[in-house]
Formats: sequence, C-alpha cells, structure tokens
Amino acid sequence: FWLKSFLARTSLLSLSSNPSQLLISLNPPAATMVLISKKERRQILEHLFQEGVICVKKDPNACRHNELEDIPNLHVMMVLRSLCSRNYVDEKFNWQWYYYFLTNEGIDYIRGVLNLPPQVMPTTLTKQRPSRPTLGGGDAGGDGGKGWGKGKNKGYGGDE
Repeated sequence: FWLKSFLARTSLLSLSSNPSQLLISLNPPAATMVLISKKERRQILEHLFQEGVICVKKDPNACRHNELEDIPNLHVMMVLRSLCSRNYVDEKFNWQWYYYFLTNEGIDYIRGVLNLPPQVMPTTLTKQRPSRPTLGGGDAGGDGGKGWGKGKNKGYGGDE
C-alpha cells in the first residue's frame, strides 16, 4: 500500500486495484524517434569524408551544428552515434564535445554510400605540399636570428 501511495504522489501511477495496470504504468515512456532525411544524412557524410574528422557539441537542443549550419545538431549526433556503433568512426569525448575520427572501414563505407572512386581520400590522409621551396633563397647564414637556440649567441654568456 505504501508503494502505491508513494507512486501516486510522485505522479508515476494512478491508484487502482488492478495489478496488471501497475506493471504497465511503471514502464518508462517510449523515446521519440529522430527521423533524418537522406539529404541531411548525405551532407553529414560528405562533410565527414571531406574533412576526415568532425566535432559535435553535446547539446541535442542546439538548433544547428557549428560546422553544418543548416542541419540540427541532434541529427549530426545521431548519424555519428550510428557510425560509431558500427566502428566506422572513433569517438573521443572531452569537455562536452564529441570528436569523431574516420577509420579505414569508415572510409570504405562512406565511399560506397557516396559512390566515390577509390583514389579520393579525406583531407587528413592526403599529404600536403610544402608552401615554400626547400632549397635556396633567403638568409642562410643565421646571423640575424632572434631565437635562443644553441651556439652563435654572440654577446651572451661571456664569449664575444
């Protein structure tokens, strides 16, 4: 009796004498389903494949994602949670942010979903070309440096 009165006060159960209703009333409410359109899912997968990584704030109520402005944050969270459960991405969580990194299996999966050729790779796996020439040019003597590196520190430490 005290359990029924406690549950009635906490609005989890309406008092009734039927024991089968007690079991039905104690079940938690069903979670609402998140339906994601194919267009949004494709945009999320394209962005993930292009970058190789994606950051998602742990805020399901945010109206938009920080990198994909026209997609709700909840949709990005759910797509990446699904990919993580299938081991297509690795997940790191730090300071209320999820960081997802594509695995090799994830690259193959997204390539198949987006119908991409095998030579296309995410940016994190492509080698960057040097922006400046490696030979010649500039002051090679090192006399004008302002750093605290080894040797050649004239006027410091007693040797001049």
